[in-house]
Amino acid sequence: MAKKVSRSVVKRAEEALERRARNRAYKTQMKTAVKKLLEAVKTKESGEDIDKLLKAAISSIDRAASKGIIHKNQAARRKSRLMKATRA
Repeated sequence: MAKKVSRSVVKRAEEALERRARNRAYKTQMKTAVKKLLEAVKTKESGEDIDKLLKAAISSIDRAASKGIIHKNQAARRKSRLMKATRA
């Protein structure tokens, strides 16, 4: 005998799936921006390109932190490490 599930439970499950997809998209975007920056640093591209990529990476990290996808301290740590990597 199947247990009857209330509509609110079904709706919460659907909302959780939507949030998960949205959060994964933000996190993927953030990771991609970071990878592009680190690759540019590794291949020693021009300073202007690195500055542009750094700005994009920091922006995507801040966006993820503001939406609660990553913790604010993790965002600060990631940004600090990126700054250190670009200065070296």
